[in-house]
Amino acid sequence: MKKAFLCSVVLVCSSAAAFAQSGTNSPYSQYGLGILSDQSQGFNRGMNGLAIGLRYGNQVNVLNPASYSAVDSLTMIFDVGLSGQITNFKEGNVRRNAKNADLEYAVAAFRAFPKIGLSVGIVPFTNIGYSYSNTTRIGTSTTTSTELHSGSGGIHQAFVGLGWNVWGGLSVGANLSYLWGSYDRSISVSSSDGYVNTVSKAYSATVSSYKIDLGLQWQHKLDADNVMTLGATLGIGHKLGADPSVTTTTSNSQTGVSADTTSVVSNGLAIPMSYGVGVSWCHADKFTVGVDYSLQQWGKLDFPETDSRSGHYVMQGGLLKNRHKVTVGGEWVPDPMSLNFLKRVRYRFGVAYATPYININGQDGPKEYSVSGGFGIPVSRSFLNISAQWVRSDSKAFIVENTFRVNIGLTFNERWFMKWKVE
Repeated sequence: MKKAFLCSVVLVCSSAAAFAQSGTNSPYSQYGLGILSDQSQGFNRGMNGLAIGLRYGNQVNVLNPASYSAVDSLTMIFDVGLSGQITNFKEGNVRRNAKNADLEYAVAAFRAFPKIGLSVGIVPFTNIGYSYSNTTRIGTSTTTSTELHSGSGGIHQAFVGLGWNVWGGLSVGANLSYLWGSYDRSISVSSSDGYVNTVSKAYSATVSSYKIDLGLQWQHKLDADNVMTLGATLGIGHKLGADPSVTTTTSNSQTGVSADTTSVVSNGLAIPMSYGVGVSWCHADKFTVGVDYSLQQWGKLDFPETDSRSGHYVMQGGLLKNRHKVTVGGEWVPDPMSLNFLKRVRYRFGVAYATPYININGQDGPKEYSVSGGFGIPVSRSFLNISAQWVRSDSKAFIVENTFRVNIGLTFNERWFMKWKVE
């Protein structure tokens, strides 16, 4: 067990050294803590992130830690994944494309004690990355004013989790995570004639905190061929201990004089309470279908922002909204024991709908619609998981985003704990 744990830690640490924040070019990442990551792995990305009611012995299901207790006692599981995507942005008659490719996650799991599974890993939590400008004419003159918006950063999550099969089909689990990262966002306003003062605002924050997620699963055998699994998750909301700040710089292009003013909000960032429930049904180990529902209570949190009336950087309510998400997905394998390769391939599908967690100028942010499909290709005892996903972030008042994403994950299943006999 010590060998397995040390190897898992080495995997996570080496992945952390090479870990790039999951890419985004979305202007919506300038709000809140950025774009929220779904944190799913290769096997359930083909099912659009379905996870709460899924229980596998040969995959790592980070989204419900109770599932770790299903890991086979002879197996050590490593799972790494990357993605590539192209996004089309549409505003009115203007369209733009952007590309990203990143290492997404690295996780591991093994049986630590009888009925207890352990997992470690690193996954993205939020992503920030955007750059755009707006140019408008001042009054009826030929002078124009240009606003340049840019931002980068995000929050990472490294975790250690345990899943315990308490009794019969009942399992509980917990992930204890370390959150770290930072963001930098800036807005600068300049004039084409050079006679107007240039004003810029630089927003920044650094996060170093913890996160606790709890999970529960109850698996019941309906008959010889049918198994139902119920799942539930709970994420503990709390302050992150971060002190976000904004530095306002005013520059006079004629005199070359500039002045800086910095405002700080103490302990101004937080993560919300979150809840999830899910159910899955498996028939003859060949067909699995399930549905998840999750709620993140962002609407109960205040967020730091510059007040439009007073100009002060203060905590404000109404900038965030409760986020609801529903996911339906499934997996089909014709015959997992067949000698025919194609009959052992796992075919996956999924759809999801999520409401926005941000308000923009008093209006709802974009709703999210997504469809996915993929394959789990057996390679000896391991799997090559390939999936494609289309995501539409739709807001009638703002930019519409259409993203096509390809995810590739490799799950290694190694029999490290098998005892060999020599006769």
